[in-house]
Order: sequence, then structure tokens, then C-alpha cells
Amino acid sequence: MTEPLLVIFDMDGTLVDSQHLIVSALTTTLSSEGLDVPSRKDLLSVVGLSLIEAMRRLADGEEAMHRRMADTYKAAFNELRLSPDYHEPLYPRTVETLEALAARDDVLLGIATGKSMRGVDRVLDLHGLRRLFHTTQTADTHPSKPHPSMVLRALAETGVAANRSVVIGDTVFDMEMARAAGANAIGVSWGYHDTEHLEPAGAQAIIDDFAELAPVLAAMFAREQETAE
Repeated sequence: MTEPLLVIFDMDGTLVDSQHLIVSALTTTLSSEGLDVPSRKDLLSVVGLSLIEAMRRLADGEEAMHRRMADTYKAAFNELRLSPDYHEPLYPRTVETLEALAARDDVLLGIATGKSMRGVDRVLDLHGLRRLFHTTQTADTHPSKPHPSMVLRALAETGVAANRSVVIGDTVFDMEMARAAGANAIGVSWGYHDTEHLEPAGAQAIIDDFAELAPVLAAMFAREQETAE
């Protein structure tokens, strides 16, 4: 029997579009410290990192300040989620893609994200997706991407070999994480990092629509099988 594939998805910028919430919460955070707020592009450049690491990249200062900023960000983000117009929409064809992959006997699905487990649970419950995933790794229990810890734990939990796994994400951190873990990597063009940086970071393919994912996966793992033989 063929070993299953483990398809590991990033969340923000890959499955769900949270950029309006992220930008708003980061703006509140930086302003609370009297810091200049950089461009939207610069704010989104830290998406995918753990909160502390994101704050380090956005602001020079002591660790205590970065931890305070992380707490401010979490409070601001949670407040936004409580507003009546709260929504973290999925990207087009996300549900159809996940449902089709989950229905296959040779595929297991996972998540590796800089979100907290609380944030992941909220998104999965909002969109009814929890039942589709076999492993979920978050910033609560792992070092920040691009450290390979999330992927390595997902591999251990599912018993899948690294060369039978693939990380799908929108940032260079996702691609670098996959490469560090020995996994394959596919970039998506609709997220928060410029696609020109994804291939140098380790992306073996870049897709512009989830409709392209199935054939790309088929070609990628056919090549992997040929190489193994």
C-alpha cells in the first residue's frame, strides 16, 4: 500500500484572509508604544512568524517591550473578533479543495501556523473545517517559523516520511520551514509575500488558484516516486 501524503497548510494568507484584522491589530500595537506604523506591505511581511518574533522585526527594543507588544496585539485582535462585523473569509475554492483532498484515502491534512490554537479553533469552527485535519501545529507550542519544529511534529504525529509531505503557504517562512524539515513546498500567489521571493526560499511550485493544486501535487509526487525508484 502506498504511503499517504501529508499536506500541511499554513492559515493566514493561504486558507484564510485575515489581513484587515492583522493590520488593524498591529497598528494599534505599534501606536500604543508611540512607534511609527510602517506600510501595509511591511506590516504583512511579518505574517507567519510567532508574535514575539514579529514584534522584534517591527520594533527595536528590549524583550520586555516585545512581550508587552505581543500581549497588546492579542488583546486588540480578540477585541476585533468580538465586533459584530467580524469575519475571516476563506480564499476562493478553499472548502472545495480541502474537502476533495480529505476524501482521498492517500492524503492526510495538517495545519502549521503562527496563529495561536485559540485563533485556529475559531477559524475552523467558523467555517466548519475542524473534522478535515489530522494534525494541527501552532505558535503556542513551537518556535517561530522558519524553524522546522511544526512540520517535524506533524510528521511524527501522522507517521508520514518527510519526502511524502508538502507545506503549502504564502510566505518565505513557510518555504524555509519546509526545506529545513526535508519536506516539499508549494507557494500560493494570493497571500502576503511577493511570489518572486518564494522560489528562492524553497518553493518547488507556485499556484495562482486552488484549482491548480491537485495536478501540481500529482506531478510533484510522481517525480518523487521516480526519484525514489
